[in-house]
Amino acid sequence: MKSPDDPDAYSAATNRSDAPLFERHLKAHRSLTNRGFVITIAFTAAALALPLLAFLGTFALWTLLPYLGAALAALWYFIRRNDHDGTLGEHIRIWPDLIAVHRKNPRSADQYWMANPYWVTTRRRNTKTVENYLTLKGQGREIELGAFLSSDERIALDEAITAQLNACRQP
Repeated sequence: MKSPDDPDAYSAATNRSDAPLFERHLKAHRSLTNRGFVITIAFTAAALALPLLAFLGTFALWTLLPYLGAALAALWYFIRRNDHDGTLGEHIRIWPDLIAVHRKNPRSADQYWMANPYWVTTRRRNTKTVENYLTLKGQGREIELGAFLSSDERIALDEAITAQLNACRQP
């Protein structure tokens, strides 16, 4: 039997004709739009170029220019990297006989987890660094859910999943 972490096993188990009882796509909030990115870069370039006007026609201009260009390039790179990291997401689906979670990681392999919902439990706890840390436990593993969500969103997700798991346990 293939591992539940195997994408092929996950795909075979979740490509079903019946619709899931519960389905949720979780995505990280993106506050900077593409238009906002252009405005940020343009404003930063203008702010970095303004002091250079005093050095027009001098050797100091050519000394400062590479450093200011490198600062602008670093800003561009790190904003775009953050934007790419924002593609992190989780897809949770629950059927009467299966719960499946697919986590899309931006810089590493995707992760898959499946279990029988009858035996799955949710756990929400406060840690030193995270309020309302949410996990699912089942199939001998405990996985984190919604690490990128706010505390209130994790509470709402926990309540929705717990209600659905309880419904799956009813005869």
